[in-house]
Amino acid sequence: MGWDDAPSHVCRGGDKRALAFCCPPIKPCPILYALEDAGLTPEEYIAIKEEFAKRTRLGEGEGTCFGSLVWCCKPSKPCPFRDMVMKRINMTIDEYMELKKELAKKLVGRAETIDKKDIKALAEAFNVPVDDAREALIQAKNDLRTAMKILRMKTLEQG
Repeated sequence: MGWDDAPSHVCRGGDKRALAFCCPPIKPCPILYALEDAGLTPEEYIAIKEEFAKRTRLGEGEGTCFGSLVWCCKPSKPCPFRDMVMKRINMTIDEYMELKKELAKKLVGRAETIDKKDIKALAEAFNVPVDDAREALIQAKNDLRTAMKILRMKTLEQG
């Protein structure tokens, strides 16, 4: 199971749900924009992740960069430290991703609202009806980048 529609990392253009895979905001990087988008301060973000770590197995992780799996990235990004800890505590990738998905919900909320400005911008950019733009965003789970790819493919198919 895991998390089938997990976003790309924030530093790779992923949506705010990818905050579940970010480290602490200790340097200027795209995490600051994702935090703003999620309506979180860096302090709130750290507190939510630390609390989540206390009550789940993501709190384990001695030997990782920040001492806890709660700060680790997606399994698609190679990391011997994360993988070593997961093996040591007998955690599967599916369990890891389920916990990260639950963490993402804590960080950004359960209900993603579709922004009307995004719908309008997509409709105008791809010269499609608003309903088509809305449907693309829904299909893309509110990930603007993915919605653009969907609309681009539809445009190519219609030739």
